[in-house]
Amino acid sequence: MERVSAKEVCLVIGAGEGAGAGIARAFAAEGMPVCMTRRARSLDQLKALAEAIRSTGGEAHAFGVDARSEAETIELFATIERDIGPISVVVFNIGANVQFGIRETTTRVFTKVWEMACFAGFLAGREAARVMVPRGKGTIIFTGATASIRGRENLAAFAAAKNGLRAVAQSMARELGPQGVHVAHVICDGAIDGVFTRSRIDDVTPLLDEDLILKPDDIASNYVMLHRQQRSAWTHELDLRPWREKW
Repeated sequence: MERVSAKEVCLVIGAGEGAGAGIARAFAAEGMPVCMTRRARSLDQLKALAEAIRSTGGEAHAFGVDARSEAETIELFATIERDIGPISVVVFNIGANVQFGIRETTTRVFTKVWEMACFAGFLAGREAARVMVPRGKGTIIFTGATASIRGRENLAAFAAAKNGLRAVAQSMARELGPQGVHVAHVICDGAIDGVFTRSRIDDVTPLLDEDLILKPDDIASNYVMLHRQQRSAWTHELDLRPWREKW
């Protein structure tokens, strides 16, 4: 593949149909080429999102990647750096929100959730650091959740993974900030409008009208702001929640 742009690139790992899609659209609207990943089985939906971004004048590329695979993640970063442009922003946005009572939580469930929501974040963060630190700049954003700061019933696996991801982000922020790389962990403390939420709630319109659930475009605008800031205060945690506490 020939390099199509020398512009700085935004990579969204986990560009689902809610917050991830909104984040990709927002960075594309800033004029950045956007690279997006989902698992290969969802590549058709991701390609449709890329086409929608291109139809509005943006540049977008879709990749079917298992973010839990070290080899695939390394290859993803190498391909983007070689063929598209230098990666300036990495957003790790994989959710893995599953609910099981502790007696029903199998080893397989616990391990898979940790791999998706924590281990994959470590891989993404490490590879981002490897390309950003030599340039002395860049932004790495991890999407957190209510479970990043407290565990609730039936969410032991998810809470353990999200708490782990938050710890990875904090350690990276303190290590990489002095080297020019801004690391942020964003706690989206509440339900986010999207396919997952709409599959669980019959009518989200009243909740949206009263700001009781988070809107993907609002989240995305905050992510763009975090990249624009490039704060010297390099350990940064942003708490996004509906104005009226739900929990």
